[in-house]
Amino acid sequence: MRKKLMIGLGSLVIVITLSACAGDEEETTTKTTTHENMDMKTEENKGMDHSNMDMSGSGEVPTSLKVAENPTFEVGSQAIIETDHMEGMKGAEATIVGAYDTTVYTVSYTPTTGGERVENHKWVIHEELGEPQYAPLEPGSEVVLIAGHMEGMEGATAEIDSAEETTVYMVDFTSTTGDKVTNHKWVTESELSPTK
Repeated sequence: MRKKLMIGLGSLVIVITLSACAGDEEETTTKTTTHENMDMKTEENKGMDHSNMDMSGSGEVPTSLKVAENPTFEVGSQAIIETDHMEGMKGAEATIVGAYDTTVYTVSYTPTTGGERVENHKWVIHEELGEPQYAPLEPGSEVVLIAGHMEGMEGATAEIDSAEETTVYMVDFTSTTGDKVTNHKWVTESELSPTK
């Protein structure tokens, strides 16, 4: 009887130990996967968090924004998005809704709603700056944002990180995760490629 009890207890200890090890392994796998996904999302745009970005827009643009005369991607044409500002963008086929010649900026700012500072946000155009001087502004310049792409962006004081004169596009697309996006602002010419 005693021998059977010892064997039973020994078996129970082995089962509990194996279960605990299996649980540890699952936890490690989950953490690794999450970490890898995080790296993939931030590799190109380190510091950018677009989790509270409204990917769709109204389609309204500033009245002073100049329509591009000879854009590489004409309004109504299709292009492939080659950037990953947000999950599901890269590789999606876009329809060009608008093409404009302007100066685009990456900016860093603290949202007016509080929270962590947003670093190197892509993109804000010159016409979305409050009382801007002549374009392009130099990196390090301080500006007020009038763009509302993300919660807490409008009215925030921002620092210009980089500036580029180019054609920007407003696009409609269905993300690779299945979300339909309309009037997305902005994608630059270098972030698009022709469809095959």
